[in-house]
Amino acid sequence: MQKPATSVTPNTWNFLRDPMIVPTGFREYDARWKYPEEINLPGITALGLGLGTQMRRRGIRPEIAVANDYRDYSLTIKQALILGLMQAGIAVKDIGPALSPMAYFAQFHLDAPAVAMVTASHNPNGWTGVKMGFERPLTHGPDEMDELKSIVLNGEGLAHEGGSYEFVDGVREAYLDDLVGDFRMTRKLKVVCATGNGTASAFAPELFERLGVEVVASHNRLDYTFPHYNPNPEAMEMLHDMAQSVRGSGADFALGFDGDGDRCGVVDDEGEEIFADKVGVILARDLATLYPGATFVADVKSTGLFASDPELQKYDIKADYWKTGHSHMKRRVKEIGALAGFEKSGHYFLAEPVGRGYDCGLRAAVEICKLMDRNPDKSMSDLRRALPHTWSTPTMSPHCPDTVKYSVLDRLVEKLTTLADKGEKIANRPIKQVVTVNGARVILDNGAWGLVRASSNTPNLVVVCESPESETEMRAIFNDLDAVIRTEPDVGEYDQSI
Repeated sequence: MQKPATSVTPNTWNFLRDPMIVPTGFREYDARWKYPEEINLPGITALGLGLGTQMRRRGIRPEIAVANDYRDYSLTIKQALILGLMQAGIAVKDIGPALSPMAYFAQFHLDAPAVAMVTASHNPNGWTGVKMGFERPLTHGPDEMDELKSIVLNGEGLAHEGGSYEFVDGVREAYLDDLVGDFRMTRKLKVVCATGNGTASAFAPELFERLGVEVVASHNRLDYTFPHYNPNPEAMEMLHDMAQSVRGSGADFALGFDGDGDRCGVVDDEGEEIFADKVGVILARDLATLYPGATFVADVKSTGLFASDPELQKYDIKADYWKTGHSHMKRRVKEIGALAGFEKSGHYFLAEPVGRGYDCGLRAAVEICKLMDRNPDKSMSDLRRALPHTWSTPTMSPHCPDTVKYSVLDRLVEKLTTLADKGEKIANRPIKQVVTVNGARVILDNGAWGLVRASSNTPNLVVVCESPESETEMRAIFNDLDAVIRTEPDVGEYDQSI
């Protein structure tokens, strides 16, 4: 395989012939580039050849399920990827346009040993990428991504005979059947279905109707220009639009899905946005009554309630805080036999017997509907208010270039650890512990905390703060943490404020 050339640039003769791949597109647990500024179609083909070569090196049966999200260029990207996979001698089973969790489901449904989903997830238009995995329900982690990166960038992809192509129809219907099962609502439920004109528009409204839920449509027409907002249920723009729809329709709550359908956001009947980690606690409380003694994994951005909530403690629930990222979380849930994993960004990993262990926004939506059915006298706002109150920031993302963000983070972790070692205070409180499993989660003596880590997907740091005491303390934690972050000149402005 030809090595990607650093000299190749857009709108040149070589751009249509030779692979161009910016190395930073290989991230911790998937691959993402701006297209065509950072990767061209020959580069995507080189990626497919590299992925197929990686399969053969690992002795994996040469067969893969492939899909693409609903963006105007994703089909072109997928076809270039398929060309490379076939060059490597891989039998490609193309399931067509799909959600990421539908592609993961296809691994089980088609008994495929590997999957490659062309998607930029919740990134705005102009981005592309691939989520891939070999050991279902897992996706590539750092080790697999480093190996793939080395194969592709060093030109180690090897052509092999035996490649083939097959379009497999009917997976969408099988996926929806699997989600619905034999469940039907017994209480009346009216739900705003927010899809931001993204891929979930082709799935979520039908899913709710099959469950017996009355649907209030919110941007459910497929439109890859995303005319209203980029579908991302962690972004306040989408959450505020969902809240407005709830208030205008009198719905019981709103559920919103990101561009590839692996995340779910919730707004309650009063138009209050419930951050996904709090929704996770609500789900965990319900599941705890059905599966006492279960273990739940939460990412380091998530609320401390998974460990401190009295209702969860009543059922002997164990909490495990782990690295942020869908690949890390899936792997951890499987490794320790957890019932579920919850990530503040809206990824829910529901394992057997509830789900299959991969992140699926629509599976989370089904389980939320089941939860409401088991609690017919409760509203979503009742369930929200029943939680111990904490004050949390949204997930904030100050800009930091991909080329330096990890070295910047290393220095910030060292600075925050040094503060703790010296007995310094944050928000005028002693630092109890600094958890460094993924960045630095600075935990104070009352359970309040502030986190800084590097985004695995975009050129940003990630900052989250929570206080069990007051909004004032939450803001004080942020201000003190931000003062440390501002000592690094490569850190830019935040994408949103508190």
